[in-house]
Amino acid sequence: MAEFLLVHGAGHGAWCWRDVVPALERLGHRAKAIDLPGHGEDTTPYQEVTLDLYADAILDALDHPMIVVGHSMGGYPITLAAERNPLNFQHLVYLCAYVPKPGLSLAQMRMEAPYQPLLPAIRMTEDRTGWTADPDMIGDVFYHDCPEGTVDFARDRLCIQATQPTSVPVETGKNYASVPRSYIRCADDRAIPPEYQVTMTEDWPSDHVFTMDCAHSPFFADPDGLARILDQIAKG
Repeated sequence: MAEFLLVHGAGHGAWCWRDVVPALERLGHRAKAIDLPGHGEDTTPYQEVTLDLYADAILDALDHPMIVVGHSMGGYPITLAAERNPLNFQHLVYLCAYVPKPGLSLAQMRMEAPYQPLLPAIRMTEDRTGWTADPDMIGDVFYHDCPEGTVDFARDRLCIQATQPTSVPVETGKNYASVPRSYIRCADDRAIPPEYQVTMTEDWPSDHVFTMDCAHSPFFADPDGLARILDQIAKG
């Protein structure tokens, strides 16, 4: 039995892991999902949200060893948290997520990809310190292969994503290097190009990289398949 901490990506919340938690429990594991500051039920104003606050929230949730899964944007805060204190990180799992590159913010990494499918859907807030995804485009960008009802469920819950967490780089050292890590690529991703997911992991051991034939939201499109891969990672 393993324990998982599930960390969402941009604009999402703990709610996106709705189907994965019971899927992992059916395989004999325990899992909990958290809301990062400014997401889900956390009421921190997006203007006050920082990458540091994200990392603090992850570390606060880790009171014992767990496998930490970060989706999409969540790759940055799980990396920063592991670098700050790797003690309770049994394993890091990047789920179609950004793996921080030295000296680059997430926004800069996004522009390194061969194309930027998410950009046309981004709508900046008036104060330019946050953004939302165009509600008419979220189905195609995030959920095109998900079950009926997913778009409505998500549309009611997606929140403003603060820009600060995606504007600063994460520097890593021996703490981060001490934590085992795996990556789950999504071959039909329309938010982070699959080609760029390959680029980010091209020098990783092949047995630490997995591929799902789905888009950017495998927690809705194939929660059981995702749970099976996480189970495989947990078993080493």
